[in-house]
Amino acid sequence: MTQYLISFDSGWMVFPDEDLPDVERDTVAVAEEARAAGVWVYGGGLEDQRASIVGVDGVVTDGPFPETKEVIGGFVVLEVASREEALAWAAKLAVACRCSQEVRELLPDPSR
Repeated sequence: MTQYLISFDSGWMVFPDEDLPDVERDTVAVAEEARAAGVWVYGGGLEDQRASIVGVDGVVTDGPFPETKEVIGGFVVLEVASREEALAWAAKLAVACRCSQEVRELLPDPSR
């Protein structure tokens, strides 16, 4: 089984405010379906305004930065048998979130 990161840019999730309850309901439904299917590893939304950069020298700089064009708005990690299965889950999430999803295979954990 391979783990996949499915994420979306915070700027991609654009819909009327009154649709938020439906988006939340639909997203939770997909997460519950993934849990029931045994493929859910972890997921969550990210706060846009609380980013920090920690340099190799340990210096902490608060962000986000105006030159940053893309900021991850949320993500899930699923463990599935194939890329095709990950893409199918991403399609369900795209419908629920009302935005496109990026799918990336995670490199294997060398300790596993």
